[in-house]
Amino acid sequence: MTGKTWTVLGIETSCDETAAAVVRGQAPGPGEILSNIVFSQTDAHAPYGGVVPEIASRAHLEILDTMIERALSDAGLTLADVDGIAATAGPGLIGGVMVGLTTAKALALGAGKPLMAVNHLMGHAMTARMTHGVEFPFLLLLVSGGHCQLVGVGGPEDFRLYGSTIDDAVGEAFDKAAKILGLPYPGGPAVEHAARAGNPRAYDLPRPMKGRDGADFSFSGLKTALRLLARDGAKGAIRIEDAAASFQAAVIESLIDRTRAGMALFRGDFTNHGPRGDVLVVAGGVAANQAIGAALGKLAGEEGFVTRIPPPRLCTDNAAMIAWAGVERLSAGRAGDALGTSPRARWPLAAPA
Repeated sequence: MTGKTWTVLGIETSCDETAAAVVRGQAPGPGEILSNIVFSQTDAHAPYGGVVPEIASRAHLEILDTMIERALSDAGLTLADVDGIAATAGPGLIGGVMVGLTTAKALALGAGKPLMAVNHLMGHAMTARMTHGVEFPFLLLLVSGGHCQLVGVGGPEDFRLYGSTIDDAVGEAFDKAAKILGLPYPGGPAVEHAARAGNPRAYDLPRPMKGRDGADFSFSGLKTALRLLARDGAKGAIRIEDAAASFQAAVIESLIDRTRAGMALFRGDFTNHGPRGDVLVVAGGVAANQAIGAALGKLAGEEGFVTRIPPPRLCTDNAAMIAWAGVERLSAGRAGDALGTSPRARWPLAAPA
C-alpha cells in the first residue's frame, strides 16, 4: 500500500444506468464520494418489460458526456485534478460497455491519466470497503439482475467462487415473477412492495437447491412453479399479494440455505479472519430488498458473522463503486491498463474454489 489518498473518476454503462462519479480515498476505506450521478433508463425500457440492449447503448452514447461533466462539476474538480479514470470493461451488455470504456480511453489519453478497466462485479464486491472499511477476507453474496454468486474475497485480486446460479440470477427471477403476476417493471421493487401485503405461507412453492451439497443456486424451477400457479389461478383464484409474498419467501429460504453453506466453505478456506471477525458482505441490486437483508442479518447472527450491506443507492449499479475499484488498484500500486484493452460481455470474477 502506498498510503496516498487517491481521487478517481468512475464511469458505469454496463446495463441500463448511465453513471459517473468521483471518489476519493485509500484502501481499505471508508472513502469519500465527492459526486455520484446516475441516470436510469427505466422509463425507456418499461414498455418492453426488460432492458433492450440497442436502446440502452444509444442512451449511454447520448448522455454520458453530460454525466461526466456533472460529476466533475459537483465534485468541484476538473479532469486534471483526478489521479485516474476507471470504467466498467465488463461483464455487461457489450454495446453499453463499449460506450463507457471508449469514452474513458479518450479521456485518459487526452488528460494523460491512467486508465483502469474495471470488472463490474469487482465494483460491487468492493463497495462495502468504500462504505464500511471492511477488511479482507470477507464472504461476498452478490445478488443482482444478472448475477448470483457466493465468493470468498481474500484481497483485491483474490476471489474464490463457492457457488453461483445454474440458471437464472435472483434479480432476473424477481423481474420474471413480476411479469407473471402482472406487476410493473422493474420487477424486484414491485414484488417486494406487493409481498408486504401478502401471506408468505399462502402458496407452497419450491425451495430450489435447499439441502444440496455445495453452494450453487437455482431459480428457474421456482419461476416455473409461479407461472403454473398464476395460470391455474387465472380466473381470480389467487391473490397477487399472497403469490408475491410466497415467491419472495421461497427466494429468501433458498438464499439463506445456500449462504449458510457458503459460510462453512469460507471458514474452511480462510484461517486469517478479519480483525472484527467473519464478515458477510451483501452487494448488488437485490441487496436493497429489506426482507432479504433482514433474513441475512438473522442468519449472520446465528453463524457468528457480521453483515455489511451498502446503502440502497450503492447496491444498484452506480459509478462510485467503479471509481472505488480504481482507488483499490491505485492503493495496491498497480499500473493502469493499456488503451487497447477490449470490452468483455462475459468476465468471471472468480474461478471455482
